[in-house]
Amino acid sequence: MTNQFSHGGGRPSAWCRSQAAGLERVDRTLAPIIYPAPSDPFDGWHIWDTWPVRNRDGTIADIDGYRVIVSLTTADTLLPGKRHDVAELHYFYSSDGRRWTHGGPVFDGGAFGSRQWAGSTLYDDGDLYVFYTATGSRGESELTYTQRIAGAVGGRVTVVPDGDEVTIDGDWRHEVLLEPDGTFYEREDQSRGMIYTFRDPWFFENPETGETTLLFEANTPVPPESGRCGGDPVQQEFNGSVGMAISESGDPMDWELREPLVDAVCVNQELERPHVAYRNGSYYLFVSSHKHTFAPGIEGFDGLYGFVGDDLRGPYCPLNGHGLVATNPANAPFQAYSWIAYLHREELLVASFFNYYDYVGESLDGIAELPESEQLRRFGGTLAPTLRIQLDGDRTRILGTLDHGHLPLPSESLPELRSFEGRTSRFVDAY
Repeated sequence: MTNQFSHGGGRPSAWCRSQAAGLERVDRTLAPIIYPAPSDPFDGWHIWDTWPVRNRDGTIADIDGYRVIVSLTTADTLLPGKRHDVAELHYFYSSDGRRWTHGGPVFDGGAFGSRQWAGSTLYDDGDLYVFYTATGSRGESELTYTQRIAGAVGGRVTVVPDGDEVTIDGDWRHEVLLEPDGTFYEREDQSRGMIYTFRDPWFFENPETGETTLLFEANTPVPPESGRCGGDPVQQEFNGSVGMAISESGDPMDWELREPLVDAVCVNQELERPHVAYRNGSYYLFVSSHKHTFAPGIEGFDGLYGFVGDDLRGPYCPLNGHGLVATNPANAPFQAYSWIAYLHREELLVASFFNYYDYVGESLDGIAELPESEQLRRFGGTLAPTLRIQLDGDRTRILGTLDHGHLPLPSESLPELRSFEGRTSRFVDAY
């Protein structure tokens, strides 16, 4: 593969404006239109950012025949635009990866922050570790947006014998694991951008080296005198990065900051929910991002973006030459978001949540102008159809979909892809 990323002088790989300038909706990256499913297994709840409980090797954990997911969750009577203000971590479980049962909140109090945002969950020989974003301060009277990376240990997953029930409980111990250092990662008081980020921890154990890492979303400090982006202060505000910490001991509650893997200074302000899939000596790094977080002069989309390198620390090159792996169609630009990719045999499966549908606008700001009944109707608040993606070196192609919220285990065979006029149809397993 041709590597176009810079990685010299002690700086991380950079997603360059010349690469991002090539972003466009084409067939290989375009997801089909999503329609509401006939029935919603998450009825009664708004769910959005979601992740599976995984083993140390990154595979989805099979816990006595069940798989478990964790989602940011609120009651579905809440206006969708308010959901991040009260988000909690809830868990759901399934024996077939299709039908999901609500288990309840992951924590019974004690979590840091006034609300919890996205993270990841590790199942390790019966022990459960939950990594999450602690946002704001517990008990605050007015919402703040301070973000720390927190962790909790002490929980257990139990399958109730003959009860068809999975419980998560235990004597949780919460710790703040990481805070920005102001050198590798921008502190809130250094921020000049529209959004400040230090969140979305993702556990990853390097299969080649055994090194235990935690990836996260952050911002790169860009002092006005730095000269980056040609000294343009507006462009300098777009300073997203993918951060990394390591655990020398392998203890999932003990971390030290390291330099970022990738920064997007002058390109994009938010590289959300970074995570890695490893295959045949290649590290595939994925992030989600929004249309409105791209710097002026770059036409991006709400989509899944990806990069590939021969080492976890890079250097990385953007998949498909520009980084875009999957996006929504132009007539449904906000139908899905917060994609999570994992390998299933020779394919890449990508889960996301069903965001706003029956809505076309320049941004989601227009949603707030609709009547409350319409805001609720147009928010999916459930899992979207799972994308099936062909991964070939530094190129990808969307092949088709599975049903809403279908998350297969590695042992599960997928249906054959249908052919349409000699081409692989992207509309297999229609909803």
